[in-house]
Amino acid sequence: MTALQRIFGGAAPVARWATPPEYFRNGERRGLAMRSAIAAVALAMCATGVTAQDIRATGDLGLVVERATGSLVVVDQSERARIGRIEGLGDLSHASLVYSPDERFAYVFGRDGGLTKVDIVEQSVVGRVMQAGNSIGGAISDDGQYVAVSNYEPGGVRIFDADTLDMVADIPTGGKTIGLVDIPGGRFVFSLWDQGETWIADLSSGAARITKIEGIGTNPYDALVTSDGRTYIAGLFGEDHLTALDLWQDTPQPQKILPGYAGDREGLPVYKMPHLEGWALAGHEFVLPAIGQHEVLWVDARSLQETGRTATHGQPVFAMARPDGRQVWVNFAHPKNDTIQVIDTITKDVIHQFEPGPGVLHMEFTPRGHEVWLSVRDAGKIMVYDTQTFEKLREIDAESPSGIFFTARAHRTGL
Repeated sequence: MTALQRIFGGAAPVARWATPPEYFRNGERRGLAMRSAIAAVALAMCATGVTAQDIRATGDLGLVVERATGSLVVVDQSERARIGRIEGLGDLSHASLVYSPDERFAYVFGRDGGLTKVDIVEQSVVGRVMQAGNSIGGAISDDGQYVAVSNYEPGGVRIFDADTLDMVADIPTGGKTIGLVDIPGGRFVFSLWDQGETWIADLSSGAARITKIEGIGTNPYDALVTSDGRTYIAGLFGEDHLTALDLWQDTPQPQKILPGYAGDREGLPVYKMPHLEGWALAGHEFVLPAIGQHEVLWVDARSLQETGRTATHGQPVFAMARPDGRQVWVNFAHPKNDTIQVIDTITKDVIHQFEPGPGVLHMEFTPRGHEVWLSVRDAGKIMVYDTQTFEKLREIDAESPSGIFFTARAHRTGL
């Protein structure tokens, strides 16, 4: 059987002297039908202007926020290149975004309260609503049906239909909300800065059902959730510890972790709040930036007990584990935000330090971690590095770049 026969159908060979079955006597009609079908497909592609060269898969793409111009740069990981630009997204000075499950659309959360839906393939804005006065991030439900936005002004969380951007739920909290993440089962988790509480919004049945958990601590400023949706950790600005919740429990109870981690040391001025994200899990350990200190803290993800500390160049902002967990890359707050340190996760020692340029704001690993992309705001560059050799591979121009978001995030809980 030929390759074409295996693909399009055919019969096994028979002896030359055998009587041809009806199947073969109708072969001419079958061939004509196949040729007609192929011609129809080709005609349809021509009618729509689509060729094989025109098709671009989304799995290799990403978006980089240009904070000063309210725009996004569309990038291709394999080509290490910018391939487009999307404009008209408002104030992106502290913007983040999430992707639809098919990686086609991104939902961008602007500091001006705007929620913008963009088509990454067409490189265009397809929807935008001004849903609040000041927002601070968002999340998308595990089924891609809902997009939730966390707000500073007027506070609370608002939830929208991912297709239409129509609001489906308004959850007032009486104050700022932070640390909004998605967890399995059509649920969102977020914390309240003023009340020191964590709420769970369950939309699995349509209407939002709210579970309130008190006693989180004073002024939670950010949070992370593990990729299995089980452990939620809130960082506290007003207390010398963090708080964890086991979301697999019917009634999650707050658990203090790293109590008194600053000890008697005086806290340093905080120039930029550190970020907590699900990528801070390296193997079986969390790697967490210490607020007001020049160190990162290591915590066993199972026992939630401290396992070590690593002194750092400055106050860490992001501590990000390479996807294989073998390294942690750390950037820093002003005035030391020109430096990156790389930490070995076995020894917990700094193994490499370099200065990409002024204002290193964000890092993003390629899905398997062979490269890392850095946004260097004040140099107007996106820089690409090999994570094994630390060699710089490429520079890409961008206007005040900040957040870098690859489409692989579409398939990870909490990002």
